[in-house]
Amino acid sequence: MEVQAVTRYVRMSAQKVRQVTKQIQGLPALAAHAALTMESGKSARLVAKTLKSAIANAENNQGAKGETLRVKEATTGPGPTMKRFVPKARGSAGPILKRSCQIRIVLSDQ
Repeated sequence: MEVQAVTRYVRMSAQKVRQVTKQIQGLPALAAHAALTMESGKSARLVAKTLKSAIANAENNQGAKGETLRVKEATTGPGPTMKRFVPKARGSAGPILKRSCQIRIVLSDQ
């Protein structure tokens, strides 16, 4: 049995969130949640929120227990990018890319 949770349009670059998602791959779900609560930073809070949602999905929809779940896959992909411009010297403009990402966590019972 596999259960997933996806958080979309997170206003943070995928590169920053990927560092956190790599740390929890393969861990038991409750141990991964404990590790994320000890981690500081916005990306850890967002991944923890997604992991908590995946655990709740497994318990409510599939009847699984949180102790038996394991993080099978934790990926982060790019989302849409907002393009803005800032004024520069001599009437030119410099681009600002406001990136977003999508967090996907898949749990399995093994």
